[in-house]
Amino acid sequence: MNTLEQTHSPAEVYDAQFVPALFAHWGPVVAAEAGVREGDRVLDVACGTGALALAVAKIVGPAGSVVGLDANPQMLAVARRKPAEIEWLEGRAEALPLPDKSFDAVVSQFGFMFFEDKPEALREMMRVLRPGGRLAVAVCDAVEHSPGYSAFALLLDRLFGQQVGDAFRAPFSLGDAERLRAICREAGIEGAEIVQRNEKVRFASIGALVSTERACVWTLGGVLTDEQFERLLDASETALAPFVVEDGTVEFDMPSLVIKTQRR
Repeated sequence: MNTLEQTHSPAEVYDAQFVPALFAHWGPVVAAEAGVREGDRVLDVACGTGALALAVAKIVGPAGSVVGLDANPQMLAVARRKPAEIEWLEGRAEALPLPDKSFDAVVSQFGFMFFEDKPEALREMMRVLRPGGRLAVAVCDAVEHSPGYSAFALLLDRLFGQQVGDAFRAPFSLGDAERLRAICREAGIEGAEIVQRNEKVRFASIGALVSTERACVWTLGGVLTDEQFERLLDASETALAPFVVEDGTVEFDMPSLVIKTQRR
């Protein structure tokens, strides 16, 4: 266990390591897919520590407003430290504690995969949209479309068995456009558009990537012993070497699929 894991909550580790490496640069992308503009009132569902909400707040400006909602109080505790005029609410996507037709746009990035009732979550997001309001929900594309993470998952299979590899693959479980369309239809949303967008994963080193993934409570957190972690770290130096650029940074594509629709 590294020092950051010992002295910080999972939410703080997430904010310090995952957000800059994976999620911060997705905020403007998802906001653009929802057509967020100055003066809008926007809801970010499963806001985590606020990466998307902060990007949206910059776009809507003082004339607009942003609400960030998450079911995890630790995530919200970190989000509330951010220097931004955002309303942070605790709640579940399947039962939004918000009135009907109260937002110009609803956005969500990389939380939908973990919702218990995905069609109900979509129905709730559509409920709080005003007529003409826009929805954009981003999920990780299939792990096979992210070469670095695909190599890492296969390495976990080889070292520790497919059960551990599949635990790591959990966030990529909705990387299928047809499955997303089926969920939309179950939610009563016809004609939703599914688009693929691509961004880069960037870690300072192979060691930083492995340590960060090991710390993730939603995948490998608590799964590996210290001895297994050392084996993984050593084997990753070879398995992830193709993704190391000149300055030692690890970099590779991580595409997402985005559900887009508009309330009539």
